[in-house]
Amino acid sequence: MRKALRLRRLSRPRDDRYLFVPLDHSVSDGPVVPRDRWPDLISAVVVGGADAIIVHKGRIRTIDPRLLGGCALIVHLSAGTAHMADTNAKVLVGEVEEALRLGADAVSVHVNIGSDTEERQLADFGVVANACDAWNVPLVAMVYPRGPRIADTTDPALLAHVVNIAVDLGADIVKTNLALPVERMAEVVESCPIPVLVAGGPATPGTAGGPATGGSLVDYARASMAMGCAGLAVGRRVFTSPQPMSLVAELASVIHAEDPAELVPAMSGALS
Repeated sequence: MRKALRLRRLSRPRDDRYLFVPLDHSVSDGPVVPRDRWPDLISAVVVGGADAIIVHKGRIRTIDPRLLGGCALIVHLSAGTAHMADTNAKVLVGEVEEALRLGADAVSVHVNIGSDTEERQLADFGVVANACDAWNVPLVAMVYPRGPRIADTTDPALLAHVVNIAVDLGADIVKTNLALPVERMAEVVESCPIPVLVAGGPATPGTAGGPATGGSLVDYARASMAMGCAGLAVGRRVFTSPQPMSLVAELASVIHAEDPAELVPAMSGALS
């Protein structure tokens, strides 16, 4: 029951659809925004309508709790930097109990399937899943096909495998890449008994896993929802936007629409 209550807090309209804004990039890549802009960014994301923000445990201390309002808090427990010998490696840097003490509604972990350290990352996933079960805390798994043995990070069959790894190891929600062509994302979603979120992808159009050439992020959200996805987890394309509040509001209106399929134009050309 307690986990169910926390899960409901991750969707502000309680419709089991989700717009998460990860702001954990300061560990992997460097500062998200200058420190004087941090409160304004949080406020813009929350007022825009994000369902949850995702940050590392230490960053929570820089957030005025009054800024969060009805927005949920997810603590990310995995880390790795762009300066590591293996940039696909992830290690645990926090625990579920710590996250709870900090007021988290959920925790998240990151696993790269196909990386040289996949074995350790899967073991860490299992440790976190066990603790989440003991403490009744929702677990968001960010699981990607990423590493030297991965030829196509948007392959539908591979993504179906990836999201079901998250199911089998105990996740409540899974985030991964969007399949291409986008119509085949429906196969990935239909294979998976837990909500599937898609990553917002890099800021450069046409990059694997990100918005394809010619399509805006909002169009990308429409297409993803039409394929049965439960939402988006998009960070970089929000915090680098000149108008993050407006962008989040547009995305939230798509994700929480009564019938997402009605919002979708003919996207097969733009996103394939």
